[in-house]
Amino acid sequence: MTEKLRLVLVDDHAMVRAGVRAELGDGFDIVGEAADVSDAVAVITRTSPDVVLLDVHLPGGDARAVLDACLPVVPDTKFLALSVSDAPEDVVATVRGGARGYVTKAISGPELREAVHRIADGDAVFSPRLAGFVLDAFSGAPAEQDDELDRLTPRELEVMRLIARGYTYKEVASELVLSIKTVETHVSAVLRKLQLSDRRELARWAAGRGVV
Repeated sequence: MTEKLRLVLVDDHAMVRAGVRAELGDGFDIVGEAADVSDAVAVITRTSPDVVLLDVHLPGGDARAVLDACLPVVPDTKFLALSVSDAPEDVVATVRGGARGYVTKAISGPELREAVHRIADGDAVFSPRLAGFVLDAFSGAPAEQDDELDRLTPRELEVMRLIARGYTYKEVASELVLSIKTVETHVSAVLRKLQLSDRRELARWAAGRGVV
């Protein structure tokens, strides 16, 4: 009998994890689950699964934080992002972090099972419209621009884009379902990483990169 693939499910919603388990069926061995970054890192590094189904936005950070912490420890584990987000910045940042694929939660059960097997076999798997984001990001963008954008997490990119469009902290908090304090923290991190002094400089920087 063929040995079942060992999986870890990472999503901050228990109902989503239960739904994914149901869609996967009995053909996989779910060796662990996690709802935030720290628990995800702990269970993945402890169990060394074949494949991790990884949500992009998590309490305590994002998919990139999980990838950065886990891949040096479990280099043979493959990561498949499974997210409601189809934002280009989320897709590109997660793939740059080391994920082998990225699919949205609109995926069907049979498609998800096939994607997991393909990832385990070493293929790269993307929902159709997301593949173009990856091709564009890895083919034509100047290295300097990539380096600067890579300093930001997907959440920081979201905050940066809204701030650059003229949103207030309160409006950003409402749009992204965050506290105003968290938005302020993200903006401070963006300004520091990009070596900018204020929102006006940030708006010019974002417009110059075409990311507004």
